[in-house]
Amino acid sequence: MSDPAAARRGSLPRGVWLLGWTSLLTDSATEAIYPLLPVFLTQVLGAGALSLGVIEGVAEGTNSVLKLVSGRLSDRWRVKKPLVVAGYGLSSVARPLIGLTTSWLQVLTIRFLDRAGKGIRGAPRDAMLAAFADATNRGRVFGFHRAMDHTGAVIGPLLAAAFLWYLPGHYRLLFALTIVPGLLATGVLFALPETKTGAGVLGAGVLGAPVLGAQVRGAVRVSWRVLPARLWWFFGVLLLFALGNSTDAFLLLRLSDQGASTAMLPLLWAGLHVLKATCSVYGGALSDRIGRRSVIAAGWCVYGIVYLGFALTTSLGGLVAWFILYGLYFGLAEGTEKALVADLMPEGAGGTAFGVYNAVTGLGALASSIVFGLLWKAFGAPVAFATGAALAGTATVLLMLAVPREPRPVA
Repeated sequence: MSDPAAARRGSLPRGVWLLGWTSLLTDSATEAIYPLLPVFLTQVLGAGALSLGVIEGVAEGTNSVLKLVSGRLSDRWRVKKPLVVAGYGLSSVARPLIGLTTSWLQVLTIRFLDRAGKGIRGAPRDAMLAAFADATNRGRVFGFHRAMDHTGAVIGPLLAAAFLWYLPGHYRLLFALTIVPGLLATGVLFALPETKTGAGVLGAGVLGAPVLGAQVRGAVRVSWRVLPARLWWFFGVLLLFALGNSTDAFLLLRLSDQGASTAMLPLLWAGLHVLKATCSVYGGALSDRIGRRSVIAAGWCVYGIVYLGFALTTSLGGLVAWFILYGLYFGLAEGTEKALVADLMPEGAGGTAFGVYNAVTGLGALASSIVFGLLWKAFGAPVAFATGAALAGTATVLLMLAVPREPRPVA
């Protein structure tokens, strides 16, 4: 459901804007909490680095498994919007309940529900974005969406920092107030147009791969075999990278351990997302021009350098510099990875393709976050960060060797 007129005049379809505003509002709520979660867990609830790793690993693993399931269901049912609305709604209701918790296990439960909502909405939403785009602007569409997401992640921490400036230590009230932007985000979705896939055999893919779908009682069954081999190669390399891509909460914990104040953490988180938002549209548009693989590789290299910097640097000023540079990785890689999936996936299998993509990244995050916490506890932060850097470097080399160079889109 791309909009040729919008593409010609350089604008974006209405559905892309609505999903962008929804993500902005949602992330303003999520990111008002996230940079404070390590401090809340360690200083208020008395948990440690391993507990943080378990919470974030389980949360992201749940997110990814449900993205796989919801993506398959959205292809089978040939509708995406109900799953998107349900997912955002669940997160909006669950997230503020962190303010009521008294143990890290309760935080784990709330984060599980919050990330379950993200898992339900993620793959269908990405499939909708792919349907609103075409081969000439996929990078820009996904980059724009990530930019709106990151803009919300700037607004949320800034509001949190202002709140704590006037009401220091009132974490629970702050967490409860995040229900307001969450409900606004869900409300925006009711104006979102649905995208539908035709019934029966679903046709040829974006790069010519056939789709072997069968209509069963009004639903379409999409086989896993429709995903082409080069997409599976990309998923394999992505899994290796994901095994070194632990939760960002460890970066915040490292900053806190080296002297960053509680009020400083939301400001640093906001600064990181300023760079993310600034670079995301540029990174996506760059991949439209020069190809996805090179831009993803550049982003992964930045990731490895930053993690190596966190392993070797002990001064707070140095760590802050590495932390802000970290935003460049997201700007180059996040939207571009999704655009590459959209390039390689067959038509009508968007939910399935993005479900696998998100399952790979999230299950990798589950394993990496738990292992990272164990390494931190047993050997210290430098060893944990150096391990992440080594895996990122290895994945970058394999990306260039194992994933074929994709053809450049024709404008």
